[in-house]
Amino acid sequence: MELFSTHGFKGTTVAAIETAAGLAPGGGGLYRHFPSKQALLQAGIARQLDRLNALRDIRSVFTGIGDLRIELSLLARYALVEIDRESDLLRIVLAEARSHPELVDTAINQLIAASYTGFASWLRQRTSIDAERARMIAALALGALFSTRLLHLFLNRDLVEIPDETFVAGWVQMVHSQITPPARPPSRPRRAGARQQPDV
Repeated sequence: MELFSTHGFKGTTVAAIETAAGLAPGGGGLYRHFPSKQALLQAGIARQLDRLNALRDIRSVFTGIGDLRIELSLLARYALVEIDRESDLLRIVLAEARSHPELVDTAINQLIAASYTGFASWLRQRTSIDAERARMIAALALGALFSTRLLHLFLNRDLVEIPDETFVAGWVQMVHSQITPPARPPSRPRRAGARQQPDV
């Protein structure tokens, strides 16, 4: 996975894979375990996706906590750690999405699309918002989490240096403000004889 991440599918040779696996390069040892280089990549993607079940079903992570801000904070921290841990997989997905979609469609659906669907579903269970608003908040929230790491993966440097603690606190505030309706200011008591002003 590291070789595919660094050199891409096309640029990763079977001989390089065999060398990295401790096999004799060019000896055909890879084909005793996998029928093709494509099958090896698909098996590697499947293995890493299997480790991300909790991220794909985000609702199971927060059972019983009961405080929305704490749950959001845990979600953000957990997602950032998982994105960092799966950087090889994400590089492969981003690099091969156009040239070899058949290799990474499953990863895109399970890693990214299912994360959005799962988060939107969790929002609906956890709050009283409707399905359309839940999808909008999921796109906004997870888009921010993914982009803060994907820019680093693409460019290999941080364009905006914000500590994770600061980022997570701002992220929680942003998402929480989208979930909870703004409080209406208290109405002022009317003086006797004052004319009622129409609401604007």
